[in-house]
Parts: sequence; structure tokens; C-alpha cells
Amino acid sequence: MPETPDIYDELGVPAVINAAGTKTRIGGSLIREEAVEAMADAATGFARISDLQARASDLVADATGADAGYVASGAAAAMTLGAAAAIAGDDPGTMARLPDTEGVADEIVMARTHRTGYDHALRAAGADIVDVGTNDYHLGTGATNVEPWEYADAISEETAAVAYVQKPYTQPPLETVVDIAHDHDVPVIVDAAAELPPASNLERFVDLGADLVVFSGGKAIRGPQSTGILAGRSDLVKSAALQHLDMHAASEAYEPPESLVDVSDLDGVPRQGIGRPMKVGKEELAGLIKALELFLEEDHDALVAEWRERAERVADRLAESEGVACSITGAEKTAVAPEVVADLSDADAAAADLVAALRREEPRVYVGADGLHESTFTVNPMCLTDEEADYAVERIRANL
Repeated sequence: MPETPDIYDELGVPAVINAAGTKTRIGGSLIREEAVEAMADAATGFARISDLQARASDLVADATGADAGYVASGAAAAMTLGAAAAIAGDDPGTMARLPDTEGVADEIVMARTHRTGYDHALRAAGADIVDVGTNDYHLGTGATNVEPWEYADAISEETAAVAYVQKPYTQPPLETVVDIAHDHDVPVIVDAAAELPPASNLERFVDLGADLVVFSGGKAIRGPQSTGILAGRSDLVKSAALQHLDMHAASEAYEPPESLVDVSDLDGVPRQGIGRPMKVGKEELAGLIKALELFLEEDHDALVAEWRERAERVADRLAESEGVACSITGAEKTAVAPEVVADLSDADAAAADLVAALRREEPRVYVGADGLHESTFTVNPMCLTDEEADYAVERIRANL
């Protein structure tokens, strides 16, 4: 059995062998050792949070090609801050009233097929989501889910932004949506939380014209799980910062970093904003900065090759079980790593029963469960060591 962290034994909490990938419910990814060291070092002293945010902003801007960046307490928090920035702009009064949006444009246009439970993050800022399109593509008639004209038709004086969830299968293309939104002077917010690697995606969405892009800091970047990145237009990032930072300060003593907030543009110190409950500590900021620096230096092709080799080994062993058919995906759909798809259609065991049994073990074994309705489960190599992969296979075969 692989070694698991002692702390979970001390707490009386079952550890998890993570064959599911960077899932928030089981702790995201493994934070880099160097990021842990940076966090521990930051914990021994103090720094002004706005100074750390300004440093992070510069790094995010360099990495993404955006005007500016910001760090929030997870990708969902970054989505909320992005929506709040699009709604409030540079108006401290609106910032103070959110999520009350009476009298201001608060609609966010979104394709129906892009909507998920995560869009609650947009609604938390006070946004009213206007969805467009249908699910006609799945009828097999050749129709698409969303036509470009439907975005244009939905945009009005009440529109604060257009939201776009980036996945390889989402339509229309982002550049088409950006052109339509910008024709109406409306910003586009892209949810790309899990779209790393490849590292080139850091720049891709900004290059395509997105005004704000959201990435997770606790998935492939391997920073603190409670971090997310917001990158985009400087005016929107400034609004997000003003609605996130601790604003208990006398106006005479209010001197935030000029690169993050231009005080001359403000009538006074804004009130505590809607993002205040989503604060990020000095430790998380130091850890995310270090993790992002290392992510940019990483050999991502070598990583993918390592993941594929591990996936192939897992697939070969699982396929030895009677009734189990295995295939390996590319880095596609919602995963950034090649995954083993195990089909139990011809096996005696039901996929749902297998997944439930694995999760009841100690340590718990988590495999991907998105395909249970098709009698499949997945094994993602991204967060596994070779020893853990062997153990996961052993327990899957034992439960079969």
C-alpha cells in the first residue's frame, strides 16, 4: 500500500488515492514543494496584501499577455470578482451596493449549453444570467446549439458582460463571440479554470480578445488549492481589486500600489466590497506566485508523455479483467491529461457500484465517475505516482 500523509491518520480522516484528476472535492492537485516552502516562509512575517497582489498582477500579466492580473480564493471567486467588475466598473457606489443591482446593467449573456452549476459564481455578484440558444445539436439534425446572432439579439442596455465557458467542444468559437460583444461595447469573461496545460492557453484567450480570463491556481499550476487567477483589462482588474481588498483605511493614509489601483481615479476609499469574504492570505499569494513561476518553466511535453505512459500501463492491466474494455483519450473534453476509460458494459460489476465501493475503502480510491450512465469510469494519471497507480489498479480489479 502506498504511504499516505500522517496528518490524515492523526485527524482520523481517511486519505485518498487520487485517480480522478484535479478535483476540488478531493483537494485539487499536489501543491509544489517550492510553493509550500514559500508559504511557510511568508507565514513567518508580514507584507501588505496589496503589495503582494501587485507583484502577482505583474507576473500574471507577463504570463498571459493581459494588461493586469489578480489572485482570488479560487477560480469561482475570480468569476465572482470578474462579474462584479463588469457590473460596477469604477463606481464606488455600485460596488458598495452589490449584489443589489437596481439601476445598473446587470445582465450576463451566456449560451445555454455553457451553463453549469459554477455560474452561481456570476449570480453571487448580483448578475442576472440571460441564456441563449438551444440543445438542438444533440438531436442530430445538423443544427447548432447557439447561433452567433442569438448573442447579438440578447445584448441590450442591461447587459454587463458575456460569459463564455472554454472547453474544446463549446460553440460558437470564442473569437466570434468576442467580435459580437465588442461590437456592442460589452466585455467577455472566459471561464478557463481547468484549461491548463498547455501553458500556451495562458495567452490564448487574451490573444483572442477576452476581456477577463479565469484560471485555477490549484490544478495544473499546482499552487495553493484556494487560489484562482483573474487576468485581463486593467480597468476591470482594478475594479476587482477594489472590491476584494480590505478597505478599512483613512483616505489620508490610503496608498495602494499605483500599478494596481490609481487613487487619482477615485473620489475616496471604497467600502468593503463583495469580494471581501473571499480574501487571500499572504501565504497563498506567495505560494501561487512561486507555483506560477515554476509552471511557466516546466517541460509540459515531458509531463504529458509521463502521464500517457502511466495511462497505458493502467489500461493494459485493467483490460486483463474479464469484461473490461479500455481506451485512452487524448487531452480533451474536461481533462488536460490522457485518461483511461474503462467500459464495464460486458462485466459482471456495475460501474456505479464499483466507484462507490472504492470510495468506501481506506485509503479511499477515487476514480473518475462522469461516465457512470454509460457504464464507464476513468483513471486519470495526473495526480498519481507509479506506486499509487499500481495500487489503484489492484483495488479496482479486487472490487471487480
